[in-house]
Amino acid sequence: MSRLQGKYALITGGTGGIGLEAARQFLSEGATVAITGRSTSGLEAAKQELGGRVLTIRSDAGDAAHQDSVATTLREHWPQLDALFVNAADMTHRSLADWDEAAFDALLATNLKGPFFLIRALLPFFANPASIVLCSSVAAHIGLPQSSVYAASKAGLLSLARTLSGELKSRGIRVNALTPGPTETSAFTKLGPEQDTLRAQIRKMVPAGRMGTPLELAKAAVFLASDESRFMLGGELLVDGGVSTL
Repeated sequence: MSRLQGKYALITGGTGGIGLEAARQFLSEGATVAITGRSTSGLEAAKQELGGRVLTIRSDAGDAAHQDSVATTLREHWPQLDALFVNAADMTHRSLADWDEAAFDALLATNLKGPFFLIRALLPFFANPASIVLCSSVAAHIGLPQSSVYAASKAGLLSLARTLSGELKSRGIRVNALTPGPTETSAFTKLGPEQDTLRAQIRKMVPAGRMGTPLELAKAAVFLASDESRFMLGGELLVDGGVSTL
């Protein structure tokens, strides 16, 4: 396959889950790929899993200064950037009473502030045309208890897809959102004995009767990053098993 042949693509949060699978799919479609992550060991493990074919950049997605460093590193290695998949995220869910200012600020920094300043830092480096894909969440569309701050941050990305498309379209840069529903990733293994119960509860809320897979979301990201979606800008691709529509 060659849907991304000759394109240079950056994926944030590329050491696991949807991000890692997206890196694998982008590579298989011919792209030159870089991934970011906070953990040096996680980046090295991802690089090994991907056959050593990626540029790895250690970065805290919630630190605005780190976004300038990411842009600098890419300019040192690549001639341009054709596609950006903003995937890194803080998925903290808490009841309203359990939130404090520090946790609130940390989540918004990772999920909204960081992506904004990454795009700003990369702006001179984007090719014409180029595609930016912002990974939102079905939580932005539904009233899921304990998701208030997370859902608000993901709703902010949906807004950015529209406003930045309007601002950057003259540069040939289009911005779209990919909105996953509940997705089966390694994050569930961190829940210990509770993971099976939580999976069963989640499956009940998905009309499709199951959670999505990282591969299904990664394939959607390929479409949005490729020229196949060139008539989409400021849009949203829902891949949520019907959670937000049925």
